[in-house]
Amino acid sequence: MANRSVVLDTETTGMPVTDGHRIIEIGCVELIGRRLTGRHFHVYLQPDRESDEGAIGVHGITNEFLVGKPRFAEVADEFFEFIQGAQLIIHNAAFDVGFINNEFALMGQHDRADITQHCSILDTLMMARERHPGQRNSLDALCKRYGVDNSGRELHGALLDSEILADVYLTMTGGQTSLSLAGNASDGNGTGEGSGNQATEIRRLPADRKPSRIIRASENDLAEHAARLEAIAKSAGAPALWSQLAESQAAAN
Repeated sequence: MANRSVVLDTETTGMPVTDGHRIIEIGCVELIGRRLTGRHFHVYLQPDRESDEGAIGVHGITNEFLVGKPRFAEVADEFFEFIQGAQLIIHNAAFDVGFINNEFALMGQHDRADITQHCSILDTLMMARERHPGQRNSLDALCKRYGVDNSGRELHGALLDSEILADVYLTMTGGQTSLSLAGNASDGNGTGEGSGNQATEIRRLPADRKPSRIIRASENDLAEHAARLEAIAKSAGAPALWSQLAESQAAAN
């Protein structure tokens, strides 16, 4: 499906994968056309080995909790079907992709043991490092930088982290998602609580709303506009960008 992305995260028994560590949780959320669809894939897995204490301290998933959970082989087909053909959006993709490839390889499914042959990969860590060189670019740091609420993230969790990463990705690549306007305060004059730099959520209008009335510029409005552009041109020593754009469009037509 065109424009389909899957934001993905995993939790593991430890690292690196070359030491025999395994995946114990997979969490994915689906985006189509930059919109969350509500579809997700989430599973805890029995890894057939114990997790390192350090890893448990990060994600809080105990060995006892994983007893009786399915093994990767039991969910492999469903998981592959969910991600196949999608753009995978992953923070520090090399880590998760390496573990996923390893799980398929351990099953002997070598045709799936390189998921880059079935999915494209977008690494948000690499993207963040390019945009913010020399700064901290962990998921928590990006949440703080872009104003994404991660207050429920006391421990790492694959599904929660994929949901948070989806918000970070959409904010990081989509520009402004909130407005900060003076005169937005409850007292109506922009001096009370809610004014200044406090961001307010954008209110999306319903698709079936009544169309707004279109008020077209009068001849007097157009004359004043032309005079203003002329004044800008004289001050700047060059035509205003608005005039340049109008001229280029006229030439193209």
